Amino acid sequence: MNKVAVIGIVGNSVFLPVEKFHVGGETVEAKSVHFELGGKGFNQAVAAARYGAEVSFLAAVGKDDYDNVFKFLQRENIRAVLAPKEDKTAFAAIVTDNQGSNHVTVYQGAQLSPKDVESFQEEIEAADVLLLNNEVAQEVNRAAIAIAKRRGVRVILNPAPARSTEEYILKNVDLFTPNEHETLGIEDKTNVIMTLGKRGCLIKEENEIIPAVNVGTVLDTTGAGDTFNGVLAATIAQGADLKSAAKQANRASSVSVTRKYAVSSIPTKSEIEKIIGNGAIND
Repeated sequence: MNKVAVIGIVGNSVFLPVEKFHVGGETVEAKSVHFELGGKGFNQAVAAARYGAEVSFLAAVGKDDYDNVFKFLQRENIRAVLAPKEDKTAFAAIVTDNQGSNHVTVYQGAQLSPKDVESFQEEIEAADVLLLNNEVAQEVNRAAIAIAKRRGVRVILNPAPARSTEEYILKNVDLFTPNEHETLGIEDKTNVIMTLGKRGCLIKEENEIIPAVNVGTVLDTTGAGDTFNGVLAATIAQGADLKSAAKQANRASSVSVTRKYAVSSIPTKSEIEKIIGNGAIND
């Protein structure tokens, strides 16, 4: 046990920190500029791997970025299954204000197709957890879920960005992980862990809030949700129960918001233990 398969997008990101967000047609000057690879699935895969899971990741990339993405994932000990496309690789612009809040604009870029999922079948079948999100098409998630269900692999869907979800996916996802604004179509579901920002997360079935851990000044919330999802999946893959996994995911995201950017902010398991303590998995 301890294998996580992740499907999502990967792309280039630019971070622009500002004192305050734009109002109307206002022009605001950024204090600096920072570039890094990113994307929900990409960030989640990195978070799971840094927490110690054996991770495989499927994404589409533009041909010009193939080597760069592959080498980065290789350095993170992630098995990359990349589908080269003619389209440009995805791109995101992240504007962060002096309170650590962010506004994100995404160009979806190169997209996976259900056929691409076939090349990832063995990774899904060998996984303990399949982690999905809404940055890929529903038919891609559907194809992946169908493989997972045949082999009894647990499926987690982070329904971000929010969209209407088809019935097959609603019925076959084991755990949904929305934030408070991403509950479209799953309002009546109880198999939900809802992230609540600085308040922590809510295990809906038990109506229990697992509080966040305050470990310092919030610098940047970008990627905190992805960190939460990656560590949650990794901890569940290790055999933890839902409450224990939620606690560990909270710890990880609490550390991430004290750091700038997305991938750069994702902590390793040893860093979490050093900053917060060992936090016995069943405490």
